[in-house]
Amino acid sequence: MDASKLSTTSCRHVAFIPHPGRGHVNPMLNLCKLIASRRPDLHVSFILTEEWLALLGSQAKPINFATIPNVLPSELVRGSDLLGFLESVQTEMTEPVERLLNQLEPPPDLIIADCFLSWAVELGKRRKIPVASFWPASPSSFTAFYHHQLILSRHFYPLDLSGSSGEERIDFIPGIPSIRLADLPGEFQVNNKRGLNIVTTIVSTASKAQCIIFRTIKELEESALTSLRASISIPLYPVGPAIPNSTNSPNRTPDYIEWLDTQQERSVLYISLGSFLSATSAQVDELAAGLKDSAVPFLWVARSQTDELSPAVVGDKGMVVSWCDQMRVLRHASVGGFLTHCGWNSALETAFAGVAALTFPLGIDQTVNSKVIVEDWGIGWRMKNEFRDLVRRERVSEALKRFMDLESSERMELDSKCAKLNELLQLAVAEDGSTSSLDEFFSDFLPIQDPSGAF
Repeated sequence: MDASKLSTTSCRHVAFIPHPGRGHVNPMLNLCKLIASRRPDLHVSFILTEEWLALLGSQAKPINFATIPNVLPSELVRGSDLLGFLESVQTEMTEPVERLLNQLEPPPDLIIADCFLSWAVELGKRRKIPVASFWPASPSSFTAFYHHQLILSRHFYPLDLSGSSGEERIDFIPGIPSIRLADLPGEFQVNNKRGLNIVTTIVSTASKAQCIIFRTIKELEESALTSLRASISIPLYPVGPAIPNSTNSPNRTPDYIEWLDTQQERSVLYISLGSFLSATSAQVDELAAGLKDSAVPFLWVARSQTDELSPAVVGDKGMVVSWCDQMRVLRHASVGGFLTHCGWNSALETAFAGVAALTFPLGIDQTVNSKVIVEDWGIGWRMKNEFRDLVRRERVSEALKRFMDLESSERMELDSKCAKLNELLQLAVAEDGSTSSLDEFFSDFLPIQDPSGAF
């Protein structure tokens, strides 16, 4: 990075602009807090809608926030028309964000924008501000979308997964040595070219920024990162997981923690299917019935479905809540497994907590993440073969009992792999580990100035 392109003012300013969705805002907020803590000499601004500032609540402290009006569909309903929401983000946010940038003092020297805000790259060019694109998902999903033409040139769209076709493996995607067709992103599996075009355009535009930030470390996805570096000319920085540290509230212990405290060590299955895509009502019914039949103790984060999942439905062996501090739960001594939708946040958190996963992807990039968890990291088992499968209660019950049998040889082997990966990750994020990529990012884009203003 040419230092002449950076401001020489005494206090440099970094503007963070997340895509307005929970799986995007939270990791960028964690990255913002990390950068602010590592570089107190920087002024940071976190730009989001008024609705999202209210949703963050106490998480908002101690970051400087700047808001734009609520020009988008509400977070509460965006899942009902995902593609319409994505298109609104591309057309409705640019003008209010640019007006806000005109008001910020000092003017931003660097913009860190979610890759899903494709317009941010052009905005930076107009204003002569470097833009770092932030990819909140896995590098494996990025490379699958980046090489989409390679996939489509060899397979009809959408992919034919009839019969056992989903088990067919391909090995021609750079950075992904081998993958089942059923594990490619959901956008390749459903007949919705509009959605695929949106995401592939997002990925293509990200490569035109000054750099791309990945929320991973090289030890987790070295093959994908190496391949992308060979394909993309701009710098790529795996700056760490950008997951929250669990915190013990000084005010009160949450009910779910008090309940976990009463359970036997590693006896509880933690269940969370994410905050965005929802399992069908039929699938939730089958999960609940299978869970009840298995008699496995559980903590289920069910968002808006807590009223439906009464003890009469799921049994009396567990607890259903609408929200929890996921990292605190995963690190609790009584938790022995995680039934997960495989969002990248959850994939990283289960790996860093050293907890085995039972994968239950619901679509989009979650299918790739399931493959990464099960095959690449070796810390999980699949609950379903394809994301559109309806997993019946008998299969649910059988899988849960097998998964939570901690004394079985196959489960002990799984736990051994979890422990080894966790040990590797703890070393990797230590002071001399792979988070040095964040230091490289600082050196290239935000070098420390001496009091005279020189770099």
